[in-house]
Amino acid sequence: MKFEIKVEKVKESRISQFDPKNIGFGKLFTDHMFVADYKNGEWTDLRIVPYGPFDLSPATSAIHYGQSIFEGMKAFANVNNDHEITLFRPEENAKRLNRSAVRMAMPEIPEALFLQALNELLQLDRAWVPRTEGGALYVRPYMFATDDFIGVKPSDNYRFAIFCCPVGPYYNKALRVKVEEDFSRAAPGGVGFTKCAGNYGAALYPTALAQKEGYDQILWTDPIEHKFVEETGTTNFFAVFENEIVTPSLTHTLLAGITRESVIIGLKHLGYTVTERPLSVQELIDRNTEIKELFITGTAATLINLDGFGFRGTYYNVYDESRNQASQSVKKFLDDLKVCRVSDPFNWVEIL
Repeated sequence: MKFEIKVEKVKESRISQFDPKNIGFGKLFTDHMFVADYKNGEWTDLRIVPYGPFDLSPATSAIHYGQSIFEGMKAFANVNNDHEITLFRPEENAKRLNRSAVRMAMPEIPEALFLQALNELLQLDRAWVPRTEGGALYVRPYMFATDDFIGVKPSDNYRFAIFCCPVGPYYNKALRVKVEEDFSRAAPGGVGFTKCAGNYGAALYPTALAQKEGYDQILWTDPIEHKFVEETGTTNFFAVFENEIVTPSLTHTLLAGITRESVIIGLKHLGYTVTERPLSVQELIDRNTEIKELFITGTAATLINLDGFGFRGTYYNVYDESRNQASQSVKKFLDDLKVCRVSDPFNWVEIL
């Protein structure tokens, strides 16, 4: 199904403000954004307009009751064609956004609309895609409730939008993480498996406390016993032992990362054994000498190694660059795949 999307182009591009050699992350936005409004049970007023602020009521429902969800994805430059850009598994982001929408009592976005809007926006702002090593165009689709009403109920009206920003690497070093035992990221029956705004807001305070202790991030544990490893604040977790690679099993308290799944499939494609199972903090400690590497995965971070983890006042250092074979092999494979440097055996890459 083809949707009619109105396009209003900027009078003058801001791309002169973009320095590909000094990108940063999340500070400069491209010229245009896609916007759609949900009214009377349907998505209406589909439009691409110049990037800019929204006019919102002080009583906007999302501000008060948290009906706000989002996705994160990236567009890349095709190394084989200066006129082409690529997307990595965009349909998976559309599906996950809708899973979040259902749980948060919000309307779903037709997958065809999501993909068409994304493609048309990227076609218009394709010049913003960095062609530097490690650079990408970060894409943020999101939806929030827009009722001008402060009664506690699901909103009747919503806004869906997509905007983009050129980015460089999210992290540039191996990270130190603290095993968290006091705070919980999510609870059984809750919204931990969604990408809702509140999950991230609730993580800010305990993360700030950990950073005051010299850590970069939190390694969350299960909310019942604080015994099993789950994920970090923005990424999924992997442990590489001598004879297996382990990542925690997905539950409703973990986000099903698209990068996580891609890494699992990529590792298996490269000949590694990957096991999805519960992984306790105690196992990490008991098998510390067997750990070849720890790493985390996510759209923004892609794949980052961990220097080590702190637990109850003891720091367990694991980082050894000479032992990072698994993580670096799969990172290179996926990085090359995204920019068409190698053939795509999974049909994951969409070329625009």
